[in-house]
Amino acid sequence: MKIDIHAHVVDRKYIDALEKDLSLSSETTPSGQTLLRRNGYTFMWHRESMFDIDARLRAMDQQGIDMRVLSLSTPNVYEWHGAKQVEMARYMNDVTAALVRAHPDRFAGLGSLPLDDVDASLAELGRITGELELCGVMIGSNIAGVPINHPKFEPVWAKIDAMRLPVFEHPMFPANTQQEEFEMPLRIGFVFDTTAAAARLIYAGIFERYPNFPYILAHTGGALLMVLERLDNGYRLFPDCRKHINRLPSEYATRLYYDSCSFFGPALKMAHELVGADHLLWGSDDPFIGADSAHVEKLPISEMDRNKILGGNAARLLKLKVAA
Repeated sequence: MKIDIHAHVVDRKYIDALEKDLSLSSETTPSGQTLLRRNGYTFMWHRESMFDIDARLRAMDQQGIDMRVLSLSTPNVYEWHGAKQVEMARYMNDVTAALVRAHPDRFAGLGSLPLDDVDASLAELGRITGELELCGVMIGSNIAGVPINHPKFEPVWAKIDAMRLPVFEHPMFPANTQQEEFEMPLRIGFVFDTTAAAARLIYAGIFERYPNFPYILAHTGGALLMVLERLDNGYRLFPDCRKHINRLPSEYATRLYYDSCSFFGPALKMAHELVGADHLLWGSDDPFIGADSAHVEKLPISEMDRNKILGGNAARLLKLKVAA
């Protein structure tokens, strides 16, 4: 059983709205990519094939993938504000739910929250888990520059925890990203922001106060697992790092979940050693990368552990109905 925890819904109306509303410049590459650029870096991109659901299903068949869990990628809906953000979140959640309903044995879905409006987000949580029947939510590593441990989001975390609702955290561009070369915001900025967001949530006591929901970090947690001893030393040395928690940060980090989208064997071996197979989930980053499962299948681990990572953990955490 193979379940892809890290796959994205790609919608033409959403992309067109971002391009228009953000005044993004468009550039087409010889390989058929359309790059939508801002301040000298690629803000988002797509290929025409990404809109072809039948082609994506055929690719799943070719790779032996039973199910993909679809979420909205960066920048999610956070570039809009107020009523427009609520409108776009509801629209994309409807799009995701429609794909799941059309292919319930192949797709599951994570909803997006209009976090600019906390009350609207609380209402949308009910709609996501109610009429839309999605299996969790995707939350960015920052919300238009606002850290996700900001006190205004406390009611959202409280409701997610009460619902025991899975959260998949996907990186956003770091706040105040300016003119950059070599696509550094995508290549390094994502890693930085994922790591910073997780550290903030740990130090802010989110997982201390709300321990009952699965929190899944994209890209194998960025560099979080690499810096756990630095975070622990912060707890030992500085009162601010102990203000909201009563255990070492590493103890919270090992209770979180991590996808395999570092795609790097040594990093995955380290993650397996630190958090165990029960806390790792296979992801492909489809359709932007669309990796197969080789990076997991090559790991020197037991067949039982491999099966957990490739699909068992996702089925368990998201309560997915997938034939064994």
